[in-house]
Amino acid sequence: MTPSNAPLREFLEIPYEKLEELNLTSLDNKLQWRPMDEVEAERRSYLESEKRIKAVTVAFTDLEGRFHMLDYDKKFLLKSDILTFDGSSIRGFTAIAESDLRLEIDWRAFYWMPADIFGPGKVLVFGHVLDRDGRPYEADFRGRLLAYTEKLHREQGLVANVATEIEGFLFNGRDAERRYYRTGKFELISTGGYFNSLPQDPLRRFIDAAAEVQRAMAFENEKDHPEVGPSQFEMNFRYAPALIAADRVQLYKLLCRQVAQSMDMTASFLPKPVTGINGSGMHTNISLARDGVNQFWDDKGKDNLSALGRKFTRRILHSAEDLCLILNASVNAYRRLDPAFEAPNEIAASSVDRSSMIRIPYAGPAGQRLEIRSVGPDANPYLVIYALLKTGLEGPEPPKDAPKPKRIRKRLLPGNIYDAMTTYRRSGWVRELMEPDSHAKYLELKQMCAHRCPRELGNRIKRAEIMFHHEVTNQMLWSMF
Repeated sequence: MTPSNAPLREFLEIPYEKLEELNLTSLDNKLQWRPMDEVEAERRSYLESEKRIKAVTVAFTDLEGRFHMLDYDKKFLLKSDILTFDGSSIRGFTAIAESDLRLEIDWRAFYWMPADIFGPGKVLVFGHVLDRDGRPYEADFRGRLLAYTEKLHREQGLVANVATEIEGFLFNGRDAERRYYRTGKFELISTGGYFNSLPQDPLRRFIDAAAEVQRAMAFENEKDHPEVGPSQFEMNFRYAPALIAADRVQLYKLLCRQVAQSMDMTASFLPKPVTGINGSGMHTNISLARDGVNQFWDDKGKDNLSALGRKFTRRILHSAEDLCLILNASVNAYRRLDPAFEAPNEIAASSVDRSSMIRIPYAGPAGQRLEIRSVGPDANPYLVIYALLKTGLEGPEPPKDAPKPKRIRKRLLPGNIYDAMTTYRRSGWVRELMEPDSHAKYLELKQMCAHRCPRELGNRIKRAEIMFHHEVTNQMLWSMF
């Protein structure tokens, strides 16, 4: 190589096997609840000594669930005592007059990223949003989920374990969602269905590549496969404490989008992108453990579910309508709750009926859990898990002396976002759960999207519900209306 062609800088690129090793070690810091100051000292020492790292990506999530990433120069970050950003640029955060917000780094949530997917010379760490005075910011539900799970562990010895099953679609071409307002359609890359894909077809190649990235990032994969719908996929990974599970949702969607883009395709997590075929969900499995023992297991209980598990279930079912806007966060999400497509829209719990919003899977002592099936893949995972945990443990229950109806009628989840907004607005429990400012901001954001879309859904998916979906970030298009 001649001097003129010599690389000027060598950036960090780590083989996948070594990445998995490093990220599993980082995962252990979180599982063992290592003190933050110990982990911070280790990470700072590593960043100072590793000369091939140029930037640290600090990630946070807004009120609706959009994933935001800020790249800080490594030297700047290590010298800074306060990291700030413009909160007025984030929908659902501050007004322009009070725009500055702060970021606090969660050093335990530190990831080495595959360089071929995310670029060389970077590492990623999650952050919490703080107000200008350093207090936790009300609309940052990652911070609130961390505080709540730490309190459960400290005061009751409980660990909330969560596993999500996130479905998505793969479409031909990059940025297919942003181009939808011009094309009015998505182009499927496969017309097969459940388990129907050949080893080297585009869907299988995408799934294989994305699963490799997940393994490298210590997701501890279990299985991956095409789903019921054509061009639909699902990849499953091991359960983890609630905050880790929510972080993985954000990273999973990010890495799927990155892998798809590298293959000139689009990974979409719209709940119902295509008329006439099954939508996508984010089935959320929850259990509680104390000293490693599953508190939802009772071999003498119905479906082997303990009294705590039954009470947890009753509370969620009691507040199901009120929580629906949190679990189904977009106009498009209500298309998925269509009983013609195996929709989990019935407010009930069952061990066999998959149209029930809660399923009690057949499992042994370690795996006994509740599977909340009505969650959309575009919901804010921190808000969803926080709301389900807090409702299951502290939410209102049906009055014990309430008269039983003479005829049992099926209770169904709201069939459109307007009905969901009505029950959300009226719910004293959800207002308490979210706190007044976040409750009002969230409703305002949902109304903004809903008012730009058709009120009556009908059978055909409309351009507006894609154009104004909170995860389809076409800022120029939003500004035209």
